[in-house]
Amino acid sequence: MSTKILPESDTRPDLSHGDGGHERFAHYVQKDKIMESAVSGTPVIALCGKVWVPNRDPKKYPVCPECKEIYESMSGGDDE
Repeated sequence: MSTKILPESDTRPDLSHGDGGHERFAHYVQKDKIMESAVSGTPVIALCGKVWVPNRDPKKYPVCPECKEIYESMSGGDDE
């Protein structure tokens, strides 16, 4: 009987949405979750459903249209 050594594999879950479209936007997330993520490195979930660990300046990107639409519907919108 022999023992085989398997090559290391990446076992982290794929938290992306596949097409990379969410990467081009800044997303809406609860402020306390952002701080928690910064301290612990745990992923956050945006209003649109994107899951990731924030690591870039959101001011450099346009706001995610889906997050914005959801936020405005929650807050009653700017026009009301």
